[in-house]
Amino acid sequence: MQIPTIAEASTLIAARELSPVELVEQCLSRIEALDSTLNSFITLTPERALTEAKAAEGRMMAGELRGRLDGIPIAHKDIFNTRGIPTTANSRVLEGWLPSEDAQAVARWAEAGTSMLGKLTLHEFALGGPSFDLPWPPARNPWNPDHFTSGSSSGTAAAIAAGLILGGSGSDTGGSIREPASMCGISGIKPTYGLCSRRGILPLAPSLDHPGPMAWTAEDCALLLQAMAGHDPADPASVNRPVPDFSAGLGQGVKGLRIGVAREWHESESPVSQAAQKGIDNALAVWSEQGAEITELAMPSLREYQELTLIILTCEAYAFHEQNLRRRLHDYGEILRDRLALGALLTSADYLQALRRRSNLCARTANATSDVDVIVTAGVGSEAARIDSVSKWGHLANPGFTKPFNLTGWPAISVCSGYGEGGLPVAVQIATRPFGEPLLFPGPRRCFFLSGLVMVC
Repeated sequence: MQIPTIAEASTLIAARELSPVELVEQCLSRIEALDSTLNSFITLTPERALTEAKAAEGRMMAGELRGRLDGIPIAHKDIFNTRGIPTTANSRVLEGWLPSEDAQAVARWAEAGTSMLGKLTLHEFALGGPSFDLPWPPARNPWNPDHFTSGSSSGTAAAIAAGLILGGSGSDTGGSIREPASMCGISGIKPTYGLCSRRGILPLAPSLDHPGPMAWTAEDCALLLQAMAGHDPADPASVNRPVPDFSAGLGQGVKGLRIGVAREWHESESPVSQAAQKGIDNALAVWSEQGAEITELAMPSLREYQELTLIILTCEAYAFHEQNLRRRLHDYGEILRDRLALGALLTSADYLQALRRRSNLCARTANATSDVDVIVTAGVGSEAARIDSVSKWGHLANPGFTKPFNLTGWPAISVCSGYGEGGLPVAVQIATRPFGEPLLFPGPRRCFFLSGLVMVC
């Protein structure tokens, strides 16, 4: 059986043409066959998944399905707390820890009827990787296991791309949902800051952290986001506002949509690979043919977003880890130790100046995009590199296309836009103003060039 998308599986389950139990069993078979190469899972929970699938099958037979996610196999990035199930952050610091409560996002997907197959690997505490001195090895790219997945939601991207799960959770502080989605040929959305609860998710940099869903298609991301979004009074950053129907515009096209292209970012300031540029150009051509209005934007420099994100992220991450760094320095992997150590060199004045400049940059971003509905640029600059060639400083050393939307808190999605060198995926990124997520899902139900076939190693 080919692993279906969430939307396809949901339709088949509602029609009693697909057994949730058989779907979980198929995922478990693929995990057994492929994950020794991909390293996407840290902890497997097959008993729980099968129990939840049997309950979903009972609801299916009784005509009492809870919604579009009932019976769908998922897994969670291993910084999402799971009651009674280890949450490790891929670090010796948390080995053996069993949370007493579920993260809010975990609880909401469980209430929607999903079947949880386990916990997914990541860069250590969502920052240090790819590292080879941690308790669990780094995830590998299903399109070519010698290549990188990007991070930090590396295991989620790899597991979805290989058909081990249908969807999964990720977190995004500087691009950690959208970059792995881009390099693994799937979809991933970073929602508006405050749309999804951070409660029960281990922090990296609280003012930049965004939980969000990852899946094979943009349509699947909309379905997962529907169950994840909503006010949580226990999260001080959570926004109390109605949650729209994210799937309402699917398939309606983009006629009349005003699309602004941040062309200087990906053509001049940080030129992308030939395949990535072709993917952007082809996407814009499709949208233009469908009636969208395409204009060019004069955006602030990527370097400005990069500098401020680095200062804020490093200061906030160091503050969270400071005590453990003093007591248990060598329990951290080398890459994370070195990245966190930067925080000890920054002052409170550095941090406060960065916050002040952040407010100014957010205002300039809003002004530069005032005449468009969505912003388009690259997801990542090129196809995935070999995993053994990634530098210690990784994305921290260079401007990235994702950081502007962490700094502003605006929603952004990455979707596959084609394939480049070695058949590795490239992606386009689409962003919009806060709480404008429905504008990110108006086009075709699938990604631009994705065939729908699940990648197999």
